Amino acid sequence: MRDFLSNTWKHRAHVVMALPAFLVLFFIMYVPMTGLVMAFEKFDYTGGIFGSQWVNFDNFEFLLKSKDTFVSMTRNTVLYYLAFTAIGTVLNITVAICIDQLAFKKMAKTMQTLMIIPVFISYAAVQFIVFAFIDSRTGLINSVLGTRTRFYSTASYWPWILTVVKIWKDTGYGSVLYMSVLAGIDTALYEAADIDGANKWQQIKHITIPSLIPMVTVMLLLSVGNVMHSDTGLFYQVTRNNGALYSTTQVIDSYVLNQIMGSSNFGYTAAASFFQSVVGLLLMLVANFTVRKIEPEGALF
Repeated sequence: MRDFLSNTWKHRAHVVMALPAFLVLFFIMYVPMTGLVMAFEKFDYTGGIFGSQWVNFDNFEFLLKSKDTFVSMTRNTVLYYLAFTAIGTVLNITVAICIDQLAFKKMAKTMQTLMIIPVFISYAAVQFIVFAFIDSRTGLINSVLGTRTRFYSTASYWPWILTVVKIWKDTGYGSVLYMSVLAGIDTALYEAADIDGANKWQQIKHITIPSLIPMVTVMLLLSVGNVMHSDTGLFYQVTRNNGALYSTTQVIDSYVLNQIMGSSNFGYTAAASFFQSVVGLLLMLVANFTVRKIEPEGALF
C-alpha cells in the first residue's frame, strides 16, 4: 500500500488528468450495475431496488420456461451477429483495400467521406428511408417492379432487409479502422514485391491481407463480447416493432425494450439483460483463451 501511495503521489499530475475520465466511467458504467440486483427480485416501486421482495432465480426460470420466445429471440440474436460480423468484416476489408489502391487520392478521400455519412444518420430517420423503398403502395421497389409485395407483414424478407441496412450504415465507418492499418504498412515492402514481379493481387494477398490480420483478430475479439447484444434501433425502429415480423426480427434487446414499455416486471427484464452479459463475458474469455493459445500476440490479455 505504501508503494502504491508513493507511486500515485509521484505521478499525481497524470492522476489528476485521468480523474475526470475515471469518474465518468465509474458513474456511467459501474454504478448502474447495482441494478442487476433486480434480476433476483420482484421489483416494487415502494421498496425500491434494495427493498423489493427477493425471489432468487424465479425470473430466470420464467425466462427459460417461455421456450418458444426465448429460443426464437436467442437464435435470431446469434445468427444476426454471425451474419453481420462475417459480411461486415469482409466488406470493411474489401472497401479499405479498394480505396487504398485508388490512384486518384482526392477521389479516394471523397469516397471515404461519402461512405461514412450513413453512420451519422439515426435509425429514427433510417426507418423512413427503408419505408420509402419497401412500402407496399408507394415504395420504390414495388413501383419499379409493378408489384404489391407486403414487406411489413412478411417475416421471411427481413433477414435480407436488415442485413442490407446494417451493411449500408456501418461499412464505410468500419473500413476506416482498416485503412489506418494500411496507411502504416511500409511502402518498401510493396516496392520490393514490385521489383520481384508481383502484380497487384499478389501484393494484396501476401502483404496487405497479412498486415490486416492482427486488427481483424482484435476487432473480432472485441465483438464476441457483444454476441448477445444487438442494435436496438435496427431491430426496433426499422421494423417499426411490427409483431407480425417477430419470428425473424425479435432479438433479446428489442424483447427487453418491449417488456419495459409494456410491463412493470423489471426483474424479468433485468434477468434477460443479466443473461446477455454473462454469456457475452464467457464467450469473450473463451475466444481470448483460444487466440492466446494459437497466436499469443493477437490476444487482448
